[in-house]
Amino acid sequence: MALETCGRLGSFARKLDNVDVSLCARLNRFSRTPLVRDLFRIISRVGDGVLWYCMMAVLPVIGGYSGLVATLHMAGTALAGLAIYRITKLLSGRERPYVQHGDQVACVMPPLDRYSFPSGHTLHAVSFTMVLYGYFPQMIWVLMPLTALIALSRMILGLHYPSDVLAGAAIGAALALVSFRLPLPAAS
Repeated sequence: MALETCGRLGSFARKLDNVDVSLCARLNRFSRTPLVRDLFRIISRVGDGVLWYCMMAVLPVIGGYSGLVATLHMAGTALAGLAIYRITKLLSGRERPYVQHGDQVACVMPPLDRYSFPSGHTLHAVSFTMVLYGYFPQMIWVLMPLTALIALSRMILGLHYPSDVLAGAAIGAALALVSFRLPLPAAS
């Protein structure tokens, strides 16, 4: 009975992996078009942190005390996210799609690190978007599409599997939700 269950789970895991690779390969094919490739390279670079750091610097200036609190909140989630992301990547040791499936997935942009699981770009984009929404809900109309594009860029560029991106989004969302439960200074 136990061996039969293990066999079914193994079969299910292989099917999920095949779907993951197939979807990644399909999305990666969009990078063959120079305009798409260049656009998603730019979006990915934005997701490297430049936009978020600039926003963190500007928020106290335009948002006053509320902006400062939001910036500190983002900084805290960034540090926690970085720790979770690095530990998870080392523990998972999952090679990037272009390494494991180079015959199906092309690397269109050099990665920032070796492993693919989870997507740090997606983790941070989701957590920052949720934190910012808590302080400045009017920004959601810009942040949500940007976050979706950052997540999509990781697969189109051949750097992450869809499951890496989903895991990054789930971790980022959980991190943001937990961070709102922590005692923080009140925004005025």
